[in-house]
Amino acid sequence: MSTDKNTLHNKDKEILVEPALNLKKLRVMVVEDQPDTSKMIKQMLMEIGITQVYTSPDGQKALEFMDSADDFVDLIMCDWNMPRVTGIELLRQLRTVYPDLPFLMVTARGDFESVVVAKEAGVSGFIRKPFSIDELRQKLIKTISNIKR
Repeated sequence: MSTDKNTLHNKDKEILVEPALNLKKLRVMVVEDQPDTSKMIKQMLMEIGITQVYTSPDGQKALEFMDSADDFVDLIMCDWNMPRVTGIELLRQLRTVYPDLPFLMVTARGDFESVVVAKEAGVSGFIRKPFSIDELRQKLIKTISNIKR
């Protein structure tokens, strides 16, 4: 196996990462109403090397943050089920202003209807709870790579 910094190793296969794709420079907002889960996701992102992590306890606060910080985040990781403004409602509202902002839905849902609803709303990707740091890294790379192309 190669030790090239642009290669991500996943079990028995190597995934090439575009040199321009530098996860460490990402500015990520985590929208999660469960403080322990939010803290865990932030810690995982920091272990990957992403140091610019912003958290929001719900979709309403995330909207307020985005309104006051134009072009401030590169990716949103958002829980589906939250009070006030759900993840899918946040996605729909953000798509009207930020149609290309990578949006990774964090959910325990796996039913076909939920996937269809989120795809129709413009979700960039999904990650199912619970997930490992390696799964998170791979999902971030895939989500960002798909948007930048």
